[in-house]
Amino acid sequence: MSQVLFRGMRLLDPRWDEPRDGYEVLIDGSEIKEVADTPIRSRSAEILDCGGRTLMPGLIDCHAHVFLSEVSLRALESVPLTLMTARAAVLARAMLDRGFTTVRDAGGADWGMKQAIEDGLLAGPRLFISGQPISVTGGHGDFRRRTDAESSPPTSNALRYVSRIADGPDAVRAAAREQLRQGADQVKIMCSGGVASPYDPLESLQLTPEEIGAATSEAHSFGRYVLAHAYTPEAMRRAVENGVRTIEHGNFIDDATATLIATKKRFLVANLVTYVAMKERGAALGMTAEMLAKNDRVLEAGLRSLEICKRAGVPVGYGSDLLGSLQQEQSREFVVRSEVLSPIEIIRQATLVGAEIVREENRLGVFEPGARADVLVVDGDPVRDLALLLDQGAHLSVIMQRGRFHKNLLS
Repeated sequence: MSQVLFRGMRLLDPRWDEPRDGYEVLIDGSEIKEVADTPIRSRSAEILDCGGRTLMPGLIDCHAHVFLSEVSLRALESVPLTLMTARAAVLARAMLDRGFTTVRDAGGADWGMKQAIEDGLLAGPRLFISGQPISVTGGHGDFRRRTDAESSPPTSNALRYVSRIADGPDAVRAAAREQLRQGADQVKIMCSGGVASPYDPLESLQLTPEEIGAATSEAHSFGRYVLAHAYTPEAMRRAVENGVRTIEHGNFIDDATATLIATKKRFLVANLVTYVAMKERGAALGMTAEMLAKNDRVLEAGLRSLEICKRAGVPVGYGSDLLGSLQQEQSREFVVRSEVLSPIEIIRQATLVGAEIVREENRLGVFEPGARADVLVVDGDPVRDLALLLDQGAHLSVIMQRGRFHKNLLS
């Protein structure tokens, strides 16, 4: 197996408060073999002098959508599966170009896309897939028009990947089992209204405790877990009290709910940049006035939710949740969060916390023997200047994933 020796850099392990000089890191195949503050000797390693740049772990986005190539999701019904896959290949590569070496897809991407990336057929981040999110009739995952009759879900266009409708505990159980059969690393359920869905109020509660329990029971039995789309305290509490492990969005969280999530050692994944981007460009990309009105409400609450979670000790993961052409704003989440959090706190959310969420702690987001060789070389110190993580990866001289160079401007 090939070896690469990184030297001449400042090492940023997110467990530290800032980068440290004098370290060297040896990569052996797809893993980190050695990390030392003294010279590392290797007869066969390719030596890469970083010229004083910063070496840091690859980034982790815990809420993205590789298959959702339209901002107005109903438009996916006119996208054939072949076009959907071609678009997804472009979106996935762009994520890796930005330094996101791992992505938890929160609805859409399937095992075929994941396998294509793992096999090296497509360039993209390591995927943890959710399959089709499970929604009740009329909920956040129901994109039928009111004039549509009851019918089976589409099979020949991209809208089929947006959700799976299930009503009642038995139907939810069957839907969860199907996602697990299809290789889901986690199961997603819709527990409240949402911005991008056409008819449901944000405050609506969209799975009964029994339905949620059916999903979490099946996921747990399969060695997986459940993530829940939830905006309101009521929806979050119902989800957490019935076994959900991660809350997605959580914009309207209150102190009591944050304390509950922290006490139960669960996670929240925030994604504020999507509301900013939809506010700026959503109308031109097909979002309705009703959707944009809901977006204004969650945007106003977003930063406050980060402050509440910080006080309560809730671990918050980095998410983007951008759709279609808005996905180019993925790294802008760093800037949005910087209004209330320090740079190292946000970097930890995009590395250490993300690794915990995808259950790869000590394997992702750190520098230690046996960790995965997902690393970035940054042209400067991101702890002092988060903007170095923006601009579509322009300030990344090296992107390494699984021990292979995706980008290398130093050789």
